[in-house]
Amino acid sequence: MKFTIGSYDKSTRSVSVTFTHQSVRHARAVNAVLKADGSYDAAATKSRVAEVASGVLAKIAAGAIA
Repeated sequence: MKFTIGSYDKSTRSVSVTFTHQSVRHARAVNAVLKADGSYDAAATKSRVAEVASGVLAKIAAGAIA
């Protein structure tokens, strides 16, 4: 599973992500992680996206995402 994280959208506090596994591509927004001061935390958001990717992979395997 590979993923590409787009830019941070301050208004929605999310990032657009494209997940790719073999020939399946799936795009969705993922909530960003913010620091205590409210600023965007890119490293923590990447970790959150990796967690979401495992769920997307399971849905691809189950045929829920094609």
